[in-house]
Amino acid sequence: MTIAIFLGALLGAMALGVPIAFSLLACGAALMWHMNMFDPQILAQNTIEGANSFPLLAVPFFMLAGEIMNAGGLSRRIVNFAMTLVGHVRGGLGYVAIMAAVLMAALSGSAVADAAALAALLLPMMNRAGYDTARSAGLISSAAIIAPVIPPSIGFVVFGVAANVSISKLFLAGIVPGLLLGAALWLTWWWLVRKEDIKPAPRASRGEVLASLRDAAFALVLPLIVVVGLKFGVFTPTEAAVVAAVYALFVATVVYRELKLSQLYGLFLAAAQTTAVIMFLVAAAMVSAWMITVANLPGELVALLKPLLDQPMLLMVAIMVVTMLVGTAMDMTPTILILTPVFMPLVKAAGIDPVYFGVLFIINNAIGLVTPPVGTVLSTVAGVGKVSMDEVTRGVWPFMVAQFAVMFLMVFFPSLVMVPARWFYG
Repeated sequence: MTIAIFLGALLGAMALGVPIAFSLLACGAALMWHMNMFDPQILAQNTIEGANSFPLLAVPFFMLAGEIMNAGGLSRRIVNFAMTLVGHVRGGLGYVAIMAAVLMAALSGSAVADAAALAALLLPMMNRAGYDTARSAGLISSAAIIAPVIPPSIGFVVFGVAANVSISKLFLAGIVPGLLLGAALWLTWWWLVRKEDIKPAPRASRGEVLASLRDAAFALVLPLIVVVGLKFGVFTPTEAAVVAAVYALFVATVVYRELKLSQLYGLFLAAAQTTAVIMFLVAAAMVSAWMITVANLPGELVALLKPLLDQPMLLMVAIMVVTMLVGTAMDMTPTILILTPVFMPLVKAAGIDPVYFGVLFIINNAIGLVTPPVGTVLSTVAGVGKVSMDEVTRGVWPFMVAQFAVMFLMVFFPSLVMVPARWFYG
């Protein structure tokens, strides 16, 4: 009965068009009413406590770093550098999009920010070169969702806070899986364009490659600073976010001089608006998470799935399938906040490494950003690239399937995640 009230209140409010944050509050209030313990003061206290978290300070700074990166010329220089390396091969602009997405993922941590930058910079070039518009838009969408997997990742920050898992370990464990997602896109793009007769760009000379590398060097140094700093304990993930934002601001205003002081207000405002949405979701989710614990919903779910607790791999498959289904209808942050307190007791009871689970869970949620019918990243690419939603949806399928295949490969072979992860964080 408790599970039915939880799902009914949440899904009913969402079906009525209530924003997800308020749906989470309504869900918590419904559970309190059902258990005869309704108290507005408890709602208020848990809402405030949900946002009162030092690790969550990383979110506004990573959002700001992403905004500065796009406005200050860092993204454009990364694309130019990738262009000089692989722009001359068959389907070269597609490989440029993948390389640029992987590099930019290590700067912003936001799939939407990377999708907007890549669509604005590369989609017009791919259209002029004669590439299929739907396929190009689909590739850019799938490449952008690598951002929540490769550190720094806002998704890992939210999951780490919700699940009480080390954010530093999640960051370092996401490096290799993120690269594997990029490799899957690379192979899929090669297969799709191997017979296309599109004239590639001229091969860049060694001097041009070196010149573009020098031009992009300051942008490329930032990922190294973050990863090395986390690995050797120089700073925490929250401090890494501040370092990323300050470094990006310094490079954009002093080194590249493409960002004017008059633009800063707009960038700060955009980062603050996005942060406010995320933080309110986190705060509202704390109410439902607290009520989930009080109502012992995890205990009921553990009892329901008890036969799978002795078979962790089957349990992971079941969790991944449920997350995939939820991801078709819900954005990444609310999915993390709603499902994490439900799944974590199962994960712990089955003896699954929480860091390993977190990486796969975030990968699944990231792919959900390009899963129709919602697909926030699909909408971003369609809007920025002036492409119809139908075209983007049609073009994304082969890349989305390839990324899901990599995710399930990691489910069946956990060492793909944990062996390099343990090397990174010792």
